[in-house]
Amino acid sequence: MRRPAPSIEEIEAVFVALSHQARRHILMILSHLGGELPSGYLATRFHHSWPTTTRHLGVLEKAGLVEVRRQGRSSRYRLNRERLWRIVGGWLDNLRPPTPEQRWIPSGARSTRELAPRKRREKSKTKGRRR
Repeated sequence: MRRPAPSIEEIEAVFVALSHQARRHILMILSHLGGELPSGYLATRFHHSWPTTTRHLGVLEKAGLVEVRRQGRSSRYRLNRERLWRIVGGWLDNLRPPTPEQRWIPSGARSTRELAPRKRREKSKTKGRRR
């Protein structure tokens, strides 16, 4: 069964989120360790400041790549694997080679040599119309 095609906005949001190395690293940690992980645990994995980690997590959350469960002052993050597969996989589906039924068949000239007689015909038509 073919998955529904993601919208351009969804694709852009996900690829913007994936564009930074730290955010890709966060997704890898969440993927490999599985389940939910507290934001403090994720922050200790990086050399940048706590607010920077929080911003990266916010970008991932806004793109829908992570889900957050807040309890009081703590937040636990989980990878939204289904959305990641749907958006990135949907985008990758666009790169599959077309089938013969999907292949574009040009209706016009394929070379400038074929185009030259067409231009002459068009010129002769327009000459006859001038007054």
